[in-house]
Amino acid sequence: MYASLLSIGASIPSRVVTNRDMENIVDTTDEWITKRTGIKERRFALDTQATSDLATEAATVALARANMKACEIDMLIVATISPDYFCMPSTACVVAHNLGIEDKPAFDISTACSGFIYLLSLSKAYIESGMAKKILIIGAEKLSSILDFSDRSTCVLFGDGAGAAVIGATNDKERAILDVNIAANGKYQDFLITPAGGSRNPASIETVQKRLHFMQMKGNETFKLAVKTLSNDVHEILERNHMSAKDITFFIPHQANLRIIKAVGDLLDFTNEQIIITVQKYGNTSAASIPMAINDIFEEGRLKDGDVLLLDAFGGGLTWGSSILTFNTH
Repeated sequence: MYASLLSIGASIPSRVVTNRDMENIVDTTDEWITKRTGIKERRFALDTQATSDLATEAATVALARANMKACEIDMLIVATISPDYFCMPSTACVVAHNLGIEDKPAFDISTACSGFIYLLSLSKAYIESGMAKKILIIGAEKLSSILDFSDRSTCVLFGDGAGAAVIGATNDKERAILDVNIAANGKYQDFLITPAGGSRNPASIETVQKRLHFMQMKGNETFKLAVKTLSNDVHEILERNHMSAKDITFFIPHQANLRIIKAVGDLLDFTNEQIIITVQKYGNTSAASIPMAINDIFEEGRLKDGDVLLLDAFGGGLTWGSSILTFNTH
């Protein structure tokens, strides 16, 4: 028995925030943002929307495309760094309730931008061990709720959204999640961090005044390490499976920065037609970025049954991962 990607869905907030809009919020320019990141606009959720609302919308689409009812799901897992609530309940529990899923496992994971890759790894393990047959996985973020809009180096980078997928069991190895590689190194934990709100720095008047409940990032250090780590990770998974760039239909990296995507793509010899880029219109949506990108090419009619996808991501923790899988709608 093998685990297989059966469907994809996404929730794209309707509110478009352009670089020109950001110029009215923080000291920056459209030229500066575009040159350094490739981002032209991003989506922000409504004030009345929470991460679970975006996740529920994406999940509903993925279930419908899999011709599946929510009650058929054995497990629901959400990857997010912007949950509805601190500690509890998990966003997954809220989404499960929204979908009418009861008495089934539901939990969150926090691996930042690598979240969707980690979800694939978990799903593969549960299904191939026989512990589950149908799993709903969701990468969802309302990052606008944890952005410091006085910090021009970070607030222009991120956006909101959600992507969901149904992972099911198959007997056909060629139509399955072929391989997943995930890893982490806490040595670089301060590269991407939300300093306060947990047991290390509990919430206080001081932590709020110092704006420590917002994301902070060491941009240059993260960029350099991301290119090297992602390139090595993708080389490793391709070699392990005796594959090369020509065996891949689409290379879908985490959408963090256009310069990182192009640098990694060039090092791995992927063509422009193979590399999927959505960062220019969505920004960095962390755990949601890869499933949102897959959903884009599906809705454009470019993603076909049997296409082979190579995914890779790098995020806070630091965490990273890659996966080779076949899109299986049969």
